[in-house]
Amino acid sequence: MSKLAQEEVLAAIKAGTPLNKKDLYQIDLSGCDLQKADLQEATLIRANLSLANLSEANLSGADLRSSDLHQALLQKANLQGAYLYRVNLSGADLSEANLTEAKLQGARYDSATIFPENFAYKSSGAIGPSASLNGAALNTGNLRDADLKNANLMGAYLGGADLTGANLAGARLVQADLRKAILTGAYLQKARLNGANLAGSDLRAADLTDADFEKFESIAGADFTNVQGLTDEMRSRLLNHPRQELETLNQLTLKTTLASLTK
Repeated sequence: MSKLAQEEVLAAIKAGTPLNKKDLYQIDLSGCDLQKADLQEATLIRANLSLANLSEANLSGADLRSSDLHQALLQKANLQGAYLYRVNLSGADLSEANLTEAKLQGARYDSATIFPENFAYKSSGAIGPSASLNGAALNTGNLRDADLKNANLMGAYLGGADLTGANLAGARLVQADLRKAILTGAYLQKARLNGANLAGSDLRAADLTDADFEKFESIAGADFTNVQGLTDEMRSRLLNHPRQELETLNQLTLKTTLASLTK
């Protein structure tokens, strides 16, 4: 199946020609008017559809994995059975869209994303504010600047994940696996972290103001350099971890946990 170019796609849509099952891999249609386009079962993997108008478009069964739909208009679009794994839905308007049996695992949304009324997006497997991701496998995921405020991540697998600048304020991370996670500049205010595993994690300049923890499973090699909101009481709890953990070197920053906690 030959791959269509942007001009061919726009001409087809303008003429009302169906594009079902067409190969549109990595196509750039950002900002384009795609209203009522027939893209049923089309391959749109890694497509750039940001700011596009897809209102009333037929995307049923379409493969949109890792595509960019941020700030796209998807009002009344048919996304039944669509593959939306790891799609960027930040700021997208999905009001009155049909999301029946759509696969949303790993899709990113934020506080500006509009979902259809009564759609249970928090438990859909998508990643965003107040998402229910207890026990989710997000190892090595790219979650830079993700909005996970008040998300439920109890027992989640976040080993090696890039959470640089992520908003985890109020998130429940009890017993989460954060080994070798990158949390530089992350917002962890009032996050619940008791029992989490921080071994080898990079928390430089993270904000732990009012974070709730008694003890971590491990902080061996964790780097707390320039962490904000770390009270003397919190620092004391961290320094009560076994000496072997405190003297472990962070493989990325080449600093021991003890050195990173020393004023």
